Amino acid sequence: MSDPILRVVIGENPPPRLDKALAEVVPEDASLSRSSLGKLIEAGAVAREGGGVVTVLKTKTQVGEVFLITVPEAVDIEAQPEAIPLDVIFEDDDLIVINKPAGMVVHPAPGSETGTLVNALLAHCADSLSGIGGAKRPGIVHRIDKDTSGLLVVAKSDRAHHGLAAQFADHSIERHYLAICYGVPSRADPRLAGISGVAFEGSNVIRLSGNIARHKTDRKRQAVVVNAGRHAITRLRVVESYGTAAALVECWLETGRTHQIRVHLTHAGHTLIGDMTYGGKRTLGPKLLSPAALDAVKTFPRQALHAASLGFKHPVTQETLTFAAELPEDMQQLLTALSST
Repeated sequence: MSDPILRVVIGENPPPRLDKALAEVVPEDASLSRSSLGKLIEAGAVAREGGGVVTVLKTKTQVGEVFLITVPEAVDIEAQPEAIPLDVIFEDDDLIVINKPAGMVVHPAPGSETGTLVNALLAHCADSLSGIGGAKRPGIVHRIDKDTSGLLVVAKSDRAHHGLAAQFADHSIERHYLAICYGVPSRADPRLAGISGVAFEGSNVIRLSGNIARHKTDRKRQAVVVNAGRHAITRLRVVESYGTAAALVECWLETGRTHQIRVHLTHAGHTLIGDMTYGGKRTLGPKLLSPAALDAVKTFPRQALHAASLGFKHPVTQETLTFAAELPEDMQQLLTALSST
């Protein structure tokens, strides 16, 4: 069987070198990082459509150029079954919905080879997961960050895998998150209204739009960029405010990009509490909260983000399914502390 070929089209204002230009336009589900693309280029696996193979990373590209990427078949990984307890919300022969705890990595990777959701699913589902054992995220059709809690759906059959992947690709999956952020997003805030990509819908919905790409200097971060990256839209509404210091917000995704909610909220000036990657050492003044609440905010150990609801059409039965997961205890305790002010 020949290796699959991925066809991509260079977008507007491409970066000045081929690996970066390709990284901006390859589909996210291809799981090809810029470093992976660089290795494929140097290995002779990238060619211009109608032209020859390109092996130089610094090759310049033009808008509209088409490249063909030969993607090698995934090799087996050493993931082993591990008897890790799982909070199973729903399960049938084709899929399983999990309420993932904060701190659990979804898929094995260098530095996180054990203790992942895949390791747990190998034990829980035995051999019934779709393709588990390969390094191409088998059965895993979406992810949430290690330190984000909440709902994930995983395919257990090939037909479910393809059907769910298609729904994620066309953005028909409904995903709502609850987050606790610094400050209170408000249409009455002139600072927020003046930020690019911010719009207001109805009486209480804020729309955040802005292309997302990897940060130019910090490879662990994403950033909102202009004329590059991937299109991304997040909507949010304030559920409850805690003075002017913080707010519980509901966010829902029109697209699904890496760190999307964290990046868009940071761009809007409302970084999530506990998010050291994007919030750094942000603090609150002593007049805004009680000492107990300030301590709770300062010591919160992760980004305060929870995948609270998930809705999709069952890829086999076509039944509409909707699931919800309550806030985990750590976020509930943080809200209790904020309410004490």
